[in-house]
Amino acid sequence: MASRIARRTAPAAAALSLLALTLTFTAEQPANAAANRIRLGATTDVSRSSWNGPAFTMNGAGAVVPASMNRAIDEIRGGTGTIDVVVLAGSAPTSGSPTPECDTVMGLTGVNSCTTWTLTSASDGNNSQVNTDVRNAEFVYFAGGDQCRYAAWKGTALEASVESVVAKGGGSGGGSAGHHINSPLVYDACNGSVTSSEALANPYDRYVSFTTGMFQWANYGGVINDSHFVTRDRMGRSMAFVARALKDGLTTGGAAWAVGVEEGGGSLFIDRNGVATEYGKDAYVILGDHQPEQAVDRKPLTYSGFKIWRLAPGTTFDFKNRPTCGYYLRSVTNGVADANLYSGTPVTNCGGAGATTLAETEPNDTRDTADDATTLASPATLTGSMKSTTDRDYFKVTLASGQTASVQCAIPAGYDADLYWLDSAGSTLERSVNNGAGADESLAFTRTASGTGTYYVETEAYSGSGSSTYSCSVTRS
Repeated sequence: MASRIARRTAPAAAALSLLALTLTFTAEQPANAAANRIRLGATTDVSRSSWNGPAFTMNGAGAVVPASMNRAIDEIRGGTGTIDVVVLAGSAPTSGSPTPECDTVMGLTGVNSCTTWTLTSASDGNNSQVNTDVRNAEFVYFAGGDQCRYAAWKGTALEASVESVVAKGGGSGGGSAGHHINSPLVYDACNGSVTSSEALANPYDRYVSFTTGMFQWANYGGVINDSHFVTRDRMGRSMAFVARALKDGLTTGGAAWAVGVEEGGGSLFIDRNGVATEYGKDAYVILGDHQPEQAVDRKPLTYSGFKIWRLAPGTTFDFKNRPTCGYYLRSVTNGVADANLYSGTPVTNCGGAGATTLAETEPNDTRDTADDATTLASPATLTGSMKSTTDRDYFKVTLASGQTASVQCAIPAGYDADLYWLDSAGSTLERSVNNGAGADESLAFTRTASGTGTYYVETEAYSGSGSSTYSCSVTRS
């Protein structure tokens, strides 16, 4: 939830405030108002047999972020054709355009239509026209507002309709409340919004409430989303959410994660392989990997060693192969968090493990300018794109004697790219040259010579180009 009115006032004042709020709400948007539909763009939906997603946008504020949304659209359509977008809102804007999200979306390349649905009751989740529009769309965007209203759609036809969009290779996303609802563990704010100081003072504060079992996106398990992250100082409450998830068994595998995205243009884009790229403003990934020392009702939280990754714009994070290094550590003792929660020196001595993801940095078109992947832990993920029909991307790697490197590249539908394994002199040792745009490539090579050798992974544009991202997994065994 973007914001809530302060709650803990004197009883008489609280009653008057509640009455005033109720009267205002009733006048502007009746609780039982009919679902409202506004469509921009083409009057008929796109028809296509397959799509290239899923793709997700997780925004720190309610507005669409053009850069990440444009990338999601391009990924889903594979660089060709157009898609239909549906915006779901729990209330209409109080001023300005009635379709602010669609106004932005319609200005982007590759959009056939954008339909805004304002749904004001849980029963609207079973509205047949709403569900028809959603199922015919390729991306569903949840507007900012009140995630408790979105959580009320759990178990309705609308939940299944959104899931069908992602399953067919489309996408989902949202901002603020829409960001919250796209995580598998949802801080729903149905009892009211909690501050960091309140949540740390009592992680079982009645304003800390969750919805589980709604959207379970691939590669995004065990995550609690949070928004307006730095501006509203929400690191502390996300720490409390993680501790609660661990203590109450709301996640599996003995770990719980939070993803906080800053407002003012912050957006975390996640591709079909689980690789996330941050846009605009910083985002934070918080890991709790052990039980809290103290997390009980009416007592302050104590938790030692939250692992925090700060994602600056352009930084990537692999949610499929989650890194085991590159974080900084912060703790909470008797409800008091360490200083400098939003920055720290990354830990690098993580039992020999290093970062696991590397995005290309141009120019990397020759061996001399290759991106250095020699310190990446295995499995590692290399990402880039074929920006022109003559583009080549080089990544430097090493192998010890007897080691085998297996490289598997997921190629987007926008172009045909080939894969090569080169020795230190640039000679081709192995290659994969499957024909067709979107054809994935893979190869394997075993070093038989003594000592450690230097090699290069090369991806090369064979036909076509575009901004859609390829992703190569490199496993050494």
